[in-house]
Amino acid sequence: MPPSGSGDRGCRPGLTDDPYHFGVAERRRLVVIFGGRSAEHDVSCVSARHVLAAADPERYEVLPVGIGRDGRWCQAVAAAEALVDGDLPEALDPSGPAWDPLPGLAQLALEGPVAVFPLLHGPLGEDGTVQGLLEIADVAYVGSGVLGSALAMDKLAAKEVLAHHGIPQADYRGLHADDLGAAGTDGLTSLLEGLLDGLGPVVFVKPANLGSSIGVSRADDPATLEVALKTAAGYDERLVVERAVDGREIELAVLGDLVPQVSGPGEIRPGGDFYDYAGKYEDDSAELIDEPDLDPETTVEFQELAARAFIALRCSGMARVDFFLDPDRGPVLNEVNTIPGFTPISMYPRLWQRAGLTYPALVDRLVDLAVARHARRRRNTDR
Repeated sequence: MPPSGSGDRGCRPGLTDDPYHFGVAERRRLVVIFGGRSAEHDVSCVSARHVLAAADPERYEVLPVGIGRDGRWCQAVAAAEALVDGDLPEALDPSGPAWDPLPGLAQLALEGPVAVFPLLHGPLGEDGTVQGLLEIADVAYVGSGVLGSALAMDKLAAKEVLAHHGIPQADYRGLHADDLGAAGTDGLTSLLEGLLDGLGPVVFVKPANLGSSIGVSRADDPATLEVALKTAAGYDERLVVERAVDGREIELAVLGDLVPQVSGPGEIRPGGDFYDYAGKYEDDSAELIDEPDLDPETTVEFQELAARAFIALRCSGMARVDFFLDPDRGPVLNEVNTIPGFTPISMYPRLWQRAGLTYPALVDRLVDLAVARHARRRRNTDR
């Protein structure tokens, strides 16, 4: 199914009628940043492996930059080679030279065209922090800007914005980790029972600022809910408790900027109670369906909601928008991921592959979008 938005322009590999599209003669430095300090460090490395392998050497001189679990930035040539060979390095090129991003990027910009592809999942990477650094460095970078990244990363903030725009979501409550201890024994019991009475009988508990289903638990009684809340509090101080939606899991890929394009839908069939970290990255228990059985009207409704959510959260470049198909309510938005999993078998690139955009061409298109947005923003800033 062709994506919605401005026709099929985003699905033509080798697009040349875009005024910001650079040609082969303008070989560009592409800084691929991966790793990071969050619990999604390994997921980031897996995504980076495939981007590093797919980047066209005639268009890009790739500079791999790793961020260790300790926060150290380094030129990660050895680690990148290990990733491309299929290994996850235990340390990101510890013998390599440290790399200071601000002077490093400034020097690269003096030498010629440069763009950054941040493949960092979770806090201190996907939440607007690194994006702010790249804004200060005044370089083009793939993906959403500071505000869009921060909004989409914080599930509670995103829910508030999406609710304002009338986008259907599951019922939820937001908590702070301190609420658990401050309530005392009797108060905690009352809190747990109140959450289940108001949202139950089955709920999901999530850290507000994390992805890849890390720290997510299912609960159906006060005992399991208490454990779920404490588990999530181990990853973030702000917690989300959501009513479980008994419906199919549908995902769509969004590509673009001011006028986003939306892919056809894909479906996730979890191997367990829900699509958890193991099902995503470890045991292949989940089934990913590229062409789910949906009627055209429902498909269009999903696409329109995905585009509205993308725009409402100020996203740019790319996002994977996740829904449930509730038997009674229809499409219910779950989450918006501004740096989705980026392996060739991940849903985001798979959906664009089905629409006719190959993995290497998708990388090219994202870089083109980054360059176009940077040029537009600089014009506005200069004024």
